[in-house]
Formats: sequence, structure tokens, C-alpha cells
Amino acid sequence: MVWLCRDCFETGTANEDTPCAACGSARTVNHAELDALAIAHIDCDAFYATVEKRDNPELKNKPVLVGGSSGRGVIMAACYVARRYGCRSAMPMFQARKLCPDAVVIRPDMAKYQREGRRVRELMLETTPLVEPLSVDEAFLDLSGTEKLHRGSPAQTLARLSRRIESEIGITVTVGLSHNKFLAKIASDLDKPRGFAVIGRDETLDFLDGQPVSALWGVGRALQRRLEKDGFDRIGSLRSASEKFLTQRYGSIGSRLYRFSRGEDNRRVDPAGNRKSISAETTFSDDLRDAAALEERLWPLCEKVSARTKAAGLGGRVVTLKLKTAGFSIRTRRQTLQDPTQLAETLWTTGRTLLAREANGAAYRLIGIGLSDFIDGKLADPPTLADPDAQRTRIVERTIDDLRTRFGQDSIGKGRRLPGGKFGGTSRPPSR
Repeated sequence: MVWLCRDCFETGTANEDTPCAACGSARTVNHAELDALAIAHIDCDAFYATVEKRDNPELKNKPVLVGGSSGRGVIMAACYVARRYGCRSAMPMFQARKLCPDAVVIRPDMAKYQREGRRVRELMLETTPLVEPLSVDEAFLDLSGTEKLHRGSPAQTLARLSRRIESEIGITVTVGLSHNKFLAKIASDLDKPRGFAVIGRDETLDFLDGQPVSALWGVGRALQRRLEKDGFDRIGSLRSASEKFLTQRYGSIGSRLYRFSRGEDNRRVDPAGNRKSISAETTFSDDLRDAAALEERLWPLCEKVSARTKAAGLGGRVVTLKLKTAGFSIRTRRQTLQDPTQLAETLWTTGRTLLAREANGAAYRLIGIGLSDFIDGKLADPPTLADPDAQRTRIVERTIDDLRTRFGQDSIGKGRRLPGGKFGGTSRPPSR
């Protein structure tokens, strides 16, 4: 059995959990394959809430919820104190406030979270170039072949990286270490917060036998209920079915269920990522019918998606508008662009066109905008003779981005961000 001290980074051998002989710390990791595994998933602990607690020490021992405070607001992050009361991400805020009346509710500061997420990402990239971001606060890392560079096993390097993130950025992370991405992601959920969990090759099947099918990537609540109805309540139970049966029964995801139930995942850690879409949405406190009011809510979402797309170094060809009716039905409308984009203005123009067809008096409780079908961001928004104003649009938007980087997100914006200016400086809806 190999052990690693997560505080002083010493290693050794032991038959059971013991305090570190060098520093006395009880924060040791023990596993027979600890030196043989190199695929990791790192997840920041309750990221938004942890950043807020870091910036306001008075919140340290208080339950903190980050999210919308309106009646229809939802929790974006719940600190671990709040989780003791049953609060969790994606829960309606009103429900969380009933469970934890003393919770401190903080409106999200996405610009700050993106900034801190980039700092974490930079430390990851100093550790290995093979970093595949999943979101602003989590990523896969492949540390294969880094032993000589960092003078230690991948496990030691990950422990040092965790300490650097904690000391230099002031937040904690949890590490999952295994022999593929699927298992590394599962491992990172086993020992939160500030944890370090390992799943080795020899124990893979025995471990998966006891895990619920909901732990499988891509299995949501609807598929989970269907699997359980068919008698597949644990991951291991899927191994009794053939790949052909699973594919016929559940579609293309059946092949994934077959492979993952056997602990097989041949996906590489891809720095370019396999991100399918970037989107943003907002739920209204009251249903909206008016086209002008809906357009007013659309613009800041376009800015958010644009900022995230630029930060990811991507450009997208497909714009998707999402609407949820008062009756909770979802409407999505898509348009494929002639050229890929990362500009908020292009998203806005396309989104307005799609919205015009749906803003027919129906009541909506949610609006969202998304971008997909990505390419390298350097190829986005090429000059075109068909639109002589396109170059000016790009320059204006880049200038706004630069000023916001220097002076803050609220330092400058277009007129439509202001009340009465949502249609390019006039409160009059555009002609249709």
C-alpha cells in the first residue's frame, strides 16, 4: 500500500491509514495503485460560494447561497454549511430559504467567478498542458509522463497543485484520480470538500457494482427512472446486458452504458475540449408576453454567452433561442450562421429574429440564448464584403471588452443595456 501526505507531500508504504511520520498530518491518501495512475478530475468546492466567503471572512461559518433572490430564482451554489440543511444547486431559492431561513443570499458576480476560474486554470496549465476544462470550476488533467518534470508521481503533483490553489487563490478543490476520465470524475465526488479519492484498475468492477446508475455520465432523471424500471438500478447490473440490447433499448447512449459499466473509457484528455454549447438563460419573476420586454432580457444573456465564448477561444455557427412557456413547455429555435461568431451583437441580431416569430402574445417564464457547433475562435467573424459594417462592429465590441477588463464589467456598455435604450437607444420596438 502506497501512502501520500497531502500536507508535506512525503510518500511511503503502510498497511493502513496512519498519520504522516514526517509532519504528523492525518491527511494521507493510501492506495496500492497510487503511483500508477495519471488521469485526474479537479473540482473546485462550492466554487461561487467559496469565492464569496474568501472575499468576506464574516461569512466563514454561515450558510451562504449564491443565486437569484426573486421568487423564481434558483441556487447556483450552496456552501457546505447550507448543504447540511438540505440546500443544493438548482434548487428554487424559495425552497432553500424555507430549509435554511438564516442563509445569506448573494447575487452572483459572474465576472469575478470567471476571473478566479482563469487563475485556477493557469495553475493547472503550469502543471500539465493536457488540461480539458469542463466549466469555469472543473477540469480533467492528464499527468502522464510528468514524473521527471515535477520530481514526483502524478499523485504528489496533484497534492502540490491543490495546495497552491488553496494558498494562492484562497479556495479549496477536490481531486479524483484514476485510469480514465469517467472514473476520475466519479472519484472527485467521493470525498468532498478538500478531498482526494482514488479508483484503481483492480478495484474498478467491484466499485462500480455498488454505484447507482445516476452516477453514469449522461444519465439524467428520466433515463435513470427508465433504467431502474428495467431492473438496472446499479452500474454493475448493466453488465448482464449486451451492447446490442442496450443500444436498441436506449439509443446511442446504450454503447456508452455498456462501456462505462465495465469501467472502459478511451476518451483522451483533450485541451481543445469537446464542449457542445455555451448558453445563458434567465427566469422571470412574472411571466412576460411583451416582445420589447423579452428583447430587453435577451441582450445581457447575449453578452454573457459572448464573454464565455471568447474566454474559451471558440467561435460558433449555430445560435439557439430557448423559451419556456407559462405552462412549462420548452420551445427552441435555431439558426445556422453563414460565418461562425463570438460577438454579442451577432447573437443579439440573430436572437431577435428568432424571437420575433415566437413573441405572438404567448406568456413566457424563461428566455435563453446559446451558441454551438464550435471552431477555433481565431476563425470567427471573418471580414466580409457583404456586410461593410461588420468590421466596425468587431472593433467596437473588442474595445468594450478591453475597457471592461481594465475597469470592470459595468464600466461601459451599449445603450440597449439601459432602461429605455434596449433597442439601440430608443424604447420603441423595432419594426418587424
